[in-house]
Amino acid sequence: MGSGVIDIHPHIIANDVERYPRTPLFGVQSDWSKDRPVTIEGLIAAMDEANVEKAAIVQSSTCYGFDNSYLVDAITKYPGRFTAVGSIEVAQSDSPQRLDDWAQRGVSGLRLFTGGSTAAFDPSSLDDPKSFPTWERCGELGISMAIQTDPSGLAQVAGLAKRFPKVRIVLDHLGRPDVTDGPPYKRAASLFGLVPFENIFLKLTPRIFGDAKKGQASPQTLFPRLVELFGSSRLAWGSNFPASEGTLANNLLIARSSLASLSAADQAWIFGRTAQRLYPKLA
Repeated sequence: MGSGVIDIHPHIIANDVERYPRTPLFGVQSDWSKDRPVTIEGLIAAMDEANVEKAAIVQSSTCYGFDNSYLVDAITKYPGRFTAVGSIEVAQSDSPQRLDDWAQRGVSGLRLFTGGSTAAFDPSSLDDPKSFPTWERCGELGISMAIQTDPSGLAQVAGLAKRFPKVRIVLDHLGRPDVTDGPPYKRAASLFGLVPFENIFLKLTPRIFGDAKKGQASPQTLFPRLVELFGSSRLAWGSNFPASEGTLANNLLIARSSLASLSAADQAWIFGRTAQRLYPKLA
């Protein structure tokens, strides 16, 4: 019997540069993808060590940009254990067709990357009307949409959630809120403003587990607050391995320790059941 643990935010990097050339978003390859790349086989070894059963692998945008080839080729080799969260240029006229093509190759989620390790955040294009046909197609296909942004983009995220209620939106790293003021976490008010949108989900990653121990914040006050407001069925764990430093097993250990104050039922949702809502292929 499997562990039931599902990781919704690992990354993979191919060894074969000729077959899978680097075409990073913003033109700059991330340091982590150069310094500590992990292949699909390396990810499987790390998952087995950590007793992680399945994963939704997220496109390494800062290495491959919009070319999801390695991602879909990798999951095809190991059916039943993985699904793919790819990336496309959603505002192009042919984007819905591109989404169809990638979906046929195993993509069951998309990711919008508005900034991060290699570029400052710019969420200005998040709600570009040119992208709306692609959003509509996501709703028709049951494709979840992960969004990488910071608090400056949360108003647009709310607008998209309202406009496309059939699309499950997953907020990477919780939208990077400032939680250092501690309870009642007033600086994270823009994050809490997303509570009414039931199609918005939150991804718990090493970044928030680290921030939960800074300033006046604590895991014992922050994570029960998130469960109280959003419900554990809208929270899911992602390792960000290997982009986040440390082993997958250690990142999972930190997550479990940080969430230890939650009930067993809530933890079951966060470490597996919510992932199955977002990516039914992993059920």
